Amino acid sequence: MWEKYENNPVFGDKEMGTCFDALVLPGKNHEKRYIMYFSWRTKKSVAVTFSEDGINWSEPEIILEPDITTGWEDDINRCGVIEKDNKLHIWYTGQAHGNSWIGYAEFDINKNGKIKFIRKSREPVIIPEQPWENISVMNPCVLWDEEQKIYQMWYSAGETYEPNVICYATSLDGINWRKHRANPIFVKNPDNIHEQNRIGGCQVMKYKNGYLMFYIGYENIDTARICGAWSPDGISRWQRFQSNPIVSPNENKWDCDACYKPSAVYEEDNNRWLLWYNGRNANEEYIGLAIHNGENIINL
Repeated sequence: MWEKYENNPVFGDKEMGTCFDALVLPGKNHEKRYIMYFSWRTKKSVAVTFSEDGINWSEPEIILEPDITTGWEDDINRCGVIEKDNKLHIWYTGQAHGNSWIGYAEFDINKNGKIKFIRKSREPVIIPEQPWENISVMNPCVLWDEEQKIYQMWYSAGETYEPNVICYATSLDGINWRKHRANPIFVKNPDNIHEQNRIGGCQVMKYKNGYLMFYIGYENIDTARICGAWSPDGISRWQRFQSNPIVSPNENKWDCDACYKPSAVYEEDNNRWLLWYNGRNANEEYIGLAIHNGENIINL
């Protein structure tokens, strides 16, 4: 059972403005235990903050700003980050004119000073091309498969305000991507009220000889909850948790309208899962935390 942290939200306030679509990763080579990459709406940028406990976070620093000269990056948000070959690799969503694209940038970990990503291309690396992608591709979640020597990306696609489906692509270099022929690989289940309208905003990780996915299920365009699923290959045969939704809005609370974009980490030393998400109450949107004690979260 997932329980919300009693003093949510753990990050964001009226002064900071809307903070959404966080990605939380173990710090590894960084000083703090956790590093959070998040979308900062008032700055139209991606920023970073650090924490020892996943609850108390440092002052945010912008790491990737918009570039209006490219024509597709008036707003920057919704990113995926991995650490590989002494570099941080970031795939991010660029938005302009009501459309969304996915771009790519890098940061050399060996450099001293603050993280500042450098774009590797003025063009997006993934664009909407197929009917199900409509006018937007966004929310990239990327893993490196050491055995196959490929990057794997799960991304949302469809409309811009909220996406509709989840797709899959692979790449040898992180720049040139091959979209899977079976796309979209994950779509709404109209028989489940909590995702009858659409799905999107996923986090995927390797787990128990397969792939674990946390994703957003939309009852309607304004009401969202967090759900889970598992697949043996990350592409097909997705099995939804019987306990879905696992995180839902709480009436009259800071997240009373919607719970969006999950990002989870398993703490082995504490035998628990931490799941961060952005909750919304009208126009206010901040980041909260839910906790699951014990490792076993799959109930199919």
